[in-house]
Amino acid sequence: MEQRQKLRGGAPIGKRGKILFGHSYEEIISMDNLLSAWQEFIKGKRNRADAQEFGRELMANLFELHGRLVNGLYRHGAYEAFTVHDPKTRRIHKAGVADRVLHCAIYRKLYPFFDRTFIEDSYSCRIGKGTHKALNRYRDLARQVSKNHRKTAWVLKGDIRKFFASIDQDVLLAILSARIADKRIVWLLKTIVRSFSSGQAGKGLLLGNLTSQLFANVYLNEFDQFIKHHLRAKNYIRYADDFVILSPDRGRLERLIPAVRKRLSSKLRLELHPDKLELRAVASGIDFLGWVHFPHHRVIRSGVKARIVKTMSKGASPEKIASYLGHLKHGNTHNLFNQIRQTEQSARILTRISKLSRIPARISK
Repeated sequence: MEQRQKLRGGAPIGKRGKILFGHSYEEIISMDNLLSAWQEFIKGKRNRADAQEFGRELMANLFELHGRLVNGLYRHGAYEAFTVHDPKTRRIHKAGVADRVLHCAIYRKLYPFFDRTFIEDSYSCRIGKGTHKALNRYRDLARQVSKNHRKTAWVLKGDIRKFFASIDQDVLLAILSARIADKRIVWLLKTIVRSFSSGQAGKGLLLGNLTSQLFANVYLNEFDQFIKHHLRAKNYIRYADDFVILSPDRGRLERLIPAVRKRLSSKLRLELHPDKLELRAVASGIDFLGWVHFPHHRVIRSGVKARIVKTMSKGASPEKIASYLGHLKHGNTHNLFNQIRQTEQSARILTRISKLSRIPARISK
């Protein structure tokens, strides 16, 4: 009954006045949307064999996918598994091209709707957000809570243990269903979510799927809203499965811990990593998103620094070096930058990159 109620703009309203996703199943699986999804998917992949093979019979492949979706016959294909070492050894799973094009088609429609429901201070896998904005937001909040570093301020830092592998698929699908009126869309999302498990039935979300980036934020948005509005912890930042809460009152942060644990466990079936829960003064240095933050500067985490130097010493691609430079310029990295420049190959590439991207050949202290 609630799904038949409409706003002035035509969007359906669900229980408790929540706006529901307004697009239909037909819009998601339309040939226009599938073709647009292909055009987005192929960017940066034109030289890959699987993409080239799919592209040779592009329209036939898209029509075949469209037909299976129209008739309710779509089944997610198997994943290709391989191992990467960057720097830890990880097992990666990759879906077939047709499945990934469909992921992109779904993402194109769902992302704009769900993104509007997220809190401002959620920074992972969102357009206009990202690591650097999260770092700067932490800097600004630390300054604000400590009264420009004249008063003692405290940080509660937490990490959700094995987040992607621990996501409860039933809980995720219930959250999605509460926001999506069209049951055929729910069926399609269920097909994708159920296509992978982390070893325990009904658990896990595949990190490599484009839809998983969105689903992870949808899942933890329940936690974000609880922290912000129920616990009223306004100085809160989350990036993926890492979060910080800042306060001038250490005791208040200590009192939040049981409520945080209970919410994660009872509603999302997740748990805090016991070795990564910290309560520290801002002035002592806070390790967050690869940097150790002090009141007036930040330095790169020692493990990240060692990995960068090791990668550079082995010879890295211009793209990899450019990526590292973009990361390094957000903190005090003068000495590390000079270490990178000492390798002959990196020095040549640095000179070229600095001309092309206007990244300075040196980073000042």
